[in-house]
Amino acid sequence: MRVRAPARLHFGFLDLHGGLGRRFGSIGLGLDAPGIDLTATRADTLTVTGSEIPGLAAECERVRGYAALAARHLGVPETGAFHLADLIPAHAGFGSGTQLALSVAAALAALHGAPFAPAAFADVLDRGNRSGVGLAAFVTGGLIVDGGRDDSEAPPPVIARLPFPDTWRVVLLLDAGRTGVHGAEERRAFRELPRFPAPEAAEICRTVLMQVLPAVVTEDLARFGAGITAIQRRIGDYFAPHQGGRYASAAVAAALADVEAAGIAGFGQSSWGPTGFALVGNDAQAEGLVASLRACHPGLTTRIARGRNCGAAVD
Repeated sequence: MRVRAPARLHFGFLDLHGGLGRRFGSIGLGLDAPGIDLTATRADTLTVTGSEIPGLAAECERVRGYAALAARHLGVPETGAFHLADLIPAHAGFGSGTQLALSVAAALAALHGAPFAPAAFADVLDRGNRSGVGLAAFVTGGLIVDGGRDDSEAPPPVIARLPFPDTWRVVLLLDAGRTGVHGAEERRAFRELPRFPAPEAAEICRTVLMQVLPAVVTEDLARFGAGITAIQRRIGDYFAPHQGGRYASAAVAAALADVEAAGIAGFGQSSWGPTGFALVGNDAQAEGLVASLRACHPGLTTRIARGRNCGAAVD
């Protein structure tokens, strides 16, 4: 079996105040790259190998852990020969843990002929509960809005899913020397940050409903990008005490300043970063921006991605 799963961008939270009974709520996008490429074949034991890719040893350990968890959840043997041909950088803002866990579980279920429900496994993982975008990216892809978390343990419901325009491109800015806030540090940040102001949350929700989503439908990149950037500024400033500023990486921040100076409306940081992004209208614009960024910011890795309007492939 082969599983190819998309990374996701997390554009921001809708309601960190939570006064209406649901907290968080997210908007994000499935990407065609980077992605997970995992194969699994029948075997009498569990083995994990991989191609020569950065971070392979740690990712192989994560595969073993997810395979054990998935086997218990599915009620199948913890066996199979897994091979990682490609992976999503960990703790970079792409939701790598959710995508890898779901990929391993989907592959194990397919190997043993067991039914697999991604939402149920995400619940077991306790992933996708703060944001439902990663789970939805695996299942459907596209531009996703989730409705936040209530008092139950269920993953946040998807309340909007739209196809991302085919011509639009996402220029990714990766800083290999940094990782985003994660794990215990992330949990501590959410405990220590002051309550998010209700008027700020209301303005973000208004921006999503009345600017960002209509702009996707009408393919108005300027309005879409301006809305995403406005959300990014509010959320980035809120998290600044725990990530060192609006952006987690000083190198990415410098590159995004150049992106803004170039007149690009949509830019920001995915989740806790450090990955930054810029939204442009076509391949030519993306290639021109990448050439400029590589010349001025050689310490960053840049790549061009598309929105992915379908979920993971399992075959």
